[in-house]
Amino acid sequence: MKHGKKYTDAAKLVDPEKAYGPDEAARLAKDTTTVSFDATLEAHLRLGVDPRHADQNVRGTVVLPSGTGKVVRVAVFAQGEKAQEALRAGADEVGAEDLVKKVEAGWLEFDVALATPDVMGQVGRLGKILGRRGLMPNPKAGTITFDLERAIREVKGGRVEFKVDKSAIIHVPIGKSSFEPDQIVANLAALVDAVNRAKPSGAKGTYLRTLTIASTMGPGIRVDIPAVLAAATAA
Repeated sequence: MKHGKKYTDAAKLVDPEKAYGPDEAARLAKDTTTVSFDATLEAHLRLGVDPRHADQNVRGTVVLPSGTGKVVRVAVFAQGEKAQEALRAGADEVGAEDLVKKVEAGWLEFDVALATPDVMGQVGRLGKILGRRGLMPNPKAGTITFDLERAIREVKGGRVEFKVDKSAIIHVPIGKSSFEPDQIVANLAALVDAVNRAKPSGAKGTYLRTLTIASTMGPGIRVDIPAVLAAATAA
């Protein structure tokens, strides 16, 4: 793959053989941003698991203390008093059968879908539509719940889902290039700590293998995992 001059110049600032401390890595992620917009920063965490085995799947959620830097649009499938609770909590779209039909007709102007357990019989019809976009409510992701006020507050405040892919890697946005380094470190530490706590019983050997962060279209920066875990403990 050929890269442009901006990427090449940015990559020269990064030692590919070095695992940087979280503070230095955060500053480098900002310095190596090559785009004119407020780039998203992502963390890529390679795990020592085999996702083909059910007892080695890793999935969960974490609230990033500095938020994601993104305005999150929340759709809530609920009815009655729970629908009113969702509206009071700041949901962008609320409904039950009417909202299901709206989505079936092609409306998908939301980033996260929440649902109360009692309407999942209706929401289940949207499996093919929402599933392939990663939007289907799921109890493991905390998106099927009666505690809508808390769920909406967390989602809008920086809650993200992490899930290991078939290559045993977790990819999660941890903020924006406009964030201060300490905000980036706080989010990164919270994520790595949550993934570490989610270690499955079937995992053998080294669990957290490599950690890389990068901005949109920027070079990857390896991060020292023990140092990140230490930052999480100190927080």
